[in-house]
Amino acid sequence: PLIIASAIIAIALAIGLNQVGNGFSSRAGNGITVTGSAKVNATADKAVWPLNAEQLAPTQSAAITKVNSAVDAVTRYLTDGGIPSSEIEYSSASAYPQEEYLNGSATGRVVAYRASRTITVRTTNVQLVAKLSQGIGSLLGTGVGVSNYGPQYYVSKLSDLRPELLKQAMKDAQVRAKAIVESTGGKVGAVMNVRSGPFQVTSPDSTDTSAGGFYDTSTIEKTITSTVTVMFAVK
Repeated sequence: PLIIASAIIAIALAIGLNQVGNGFSSRAGNGITVTGSAKVNATADKAVWPLNAEQLAPTQSAAITKVNSAVDAVTRYLTDGGIPSSEIEYSSASAYPQEEYLNGSATGRVVAYRASRTITVRTTNVQLVAKLSQGIGSLLGTGVGVSNYGPQYYVSKLSDLRPELLKQAMKDAQVRAKAIVESTGGKVGAVMNVRSGPFQVTSPDSTDTSAGGFYDTSTIEKTITSTVTVMFAVK
């Protein structure tokens, strides 16, 4: 793309075309559009860890009793591991019937009830959550039925990083524009138009992106990338 853009500028300056390619107008107002980017590494400072306790029993009341016991066991695991009780949230218990199926069809007979309840940890101690999540197999080994969906890690001060990243992306766009234009004997002029792109928050070395912005929550260490598309006047 850089070679093509350079060729377009050279043609415009050499023969004075009134309009040359995408991103350019008349020679009096020639412009070049480039995309600049900037990135910074960041460490998550907030963790949200959902866990779901599930138990099966012949009756609804028995299923609720069993799932509450499972929640108590999960709570002990978390608090013994160092999570304050104030950072643990609980949903209300729910239970629904498990019907009998024969040859792929429901018979209408209820054979058991499955109860569930969600436990959610919200904390700034991301390293502790990572450790407890990796060790939860010890709890499962005791027969406690709990689904570990894995912690979600966030950078809470992302908005504080945006201004500096946008500033660095603008500088990068200017450097790119100068490299293209000056190779043809021209000079980069004033900014004619700026459009910022969505921020991409990814795991380190990841190439994941999304048109609407990407936010990976699976890792503690992250790379935050910003882009700007800038049109500069060409003298």
